[in-house]
Amino acid sequence: MADKFKTSNYIEMVQSLAPEIAACDALNLDLAKLPSLDWVAVLSDEVPDGFIRYAKLMEMADAARREEAANIEATLDCDEAIHIQFTSGTTGFPKGATLTHRNILNNGYNVVTRQNFTSADRLCIPVPLYHCFGMVMGVLGCITHGAAMVFPDEAFDPESVMKAVQAENCTALYGVPTMFIAELALSGLGRYDLSTQRTGVMAGSPCPIDTMKKVIDVMNMHDVTICYGMTETSPVSTQTKPQDSIERKVSTVGSVHPHVEVKIIDERGNTLPRGERGELCTRGYSVMLGYWDDEARTREAIDSEGWMHTGDLATMDEGGFVNITGRVKDMIIRGGENIYPREIEEYLYRNPKIRDVQVFGVPDEKYGEEVCAWIVLQDQMEMDEIEVIEFCKGQIAHFKIPRHIRFVDSFPMTVTGKIQKFVMREEMAERLNRIEAETA
Repeated sequence: MADKFKTSNYIEMVQSLAPEIAACDALNLDLAKLPSLDWVAVLSDEVPDGFIRYAKLMEMADAARREEAANIEATLDCDEAIHIQFTSGTTGFPKGATLTHRNILNNGYNVVTRQNFTSADRLCIPVPLYHCFGMVMGVLGCITHGAAMVFPDEAFDPESVMKAVQAENCTALYGVPTMFIAELALSGLGRYDLSTQRTGVMAGSPCPIDTMKKVIDVMNMHDVTICYGMTETSPVSTQTKPQDSIERKVSTVGSVHPHVEVKIIDERGNTLPRGERGELCTRGYSVMLGYWDDEARTREAIDSEGWMHTGDLATMDEGGFVNITGRVKDMIIRGGENIYPREIEEYLYRNPKIRDVQVFGVPDEKYGEEVCAWIVLQDQMEMDEIEVIEFCKGQIAHFKIPRHIRFVDSFPMTVTGKIQKFVMREEMAERLNRIEAETA
């Protein structure tokens, strides 16, 4: 482990769980609360008592241990688990998606192959390495093609990303939409030479159409691709291609990956015709073994035929292009009307004063649920609730116009940059209840 990162001190965390560690033999720990922990190697030259330096592991690699490792390596199978990737928890408590060698190595290969990578490419990777985006789509993808990896900073910073792209002549850039939005918002973006860029991936959450157009035009990423997937599918299932039209790139998440199947189903599990909205399911080499030590939730996610139920609402057109329209759990039911937040968000993005917006449902005594919007404004811009409502009137259905509007500086997010609507929903519900109690 690292010794620390930002405000997290990992050594202190271990010491709080096992205060007796300082008195233990560092290579033979005996910890009351952590009985299966043998030793802790730290990526630092200075380590406290009870811990070992990571470099010590290399010193321990004598001939006997190397022979033992080689014997174990000969028994490994590509369908065995190699990695437990905890989901980011956008809808609640994280689950440990258990992935195999076959899962992640093939997925990384297919993601960069669709971007037409060669050994001449140089990929800027500002997304976390403990997440499938950085680890699989970034690192493993580059390894399969001999491409260079560029890590701009210890943590995401839009300015350091742009500096790295310019200094290292990067040809590709990865990021979630919120990262690209932050990079595009840099006041001095125009001073960076981004002429070497051609491709990359935007993924992790739905991409605003206006953001995609600016990434292509302003950041020179004319061959940028959109990826869709989830940790449980290693992660990518569909992806656009560089030659796809701008319309495809801004309105779909592309077509299915090689050796993967997708289908759209209704509430009863029936496969729907092209163009109809339902839940997206995927099947193939990329589907995880299951959730670590959680058979019940594994059975909820993967059916008896091997289909992974994503929980995402989608449509597929006649050309096989998939459009994600929202989350099954995010759908708002207001007075019997089904409302999809993505539709409202895309409309509000058209307002030049709005940088980012998230729409979700909050409990309502009369209608069951009401539409709520949290809005982040562009720098130096001012807006009030009335202006937002007037912008919507006559343009979207009256029942889709946000009933509750809140202006914020940022959204609650996971450490991987995914927006947590369930946190916003809970906070807004508490806020509305408090206002109701004060005015009663």
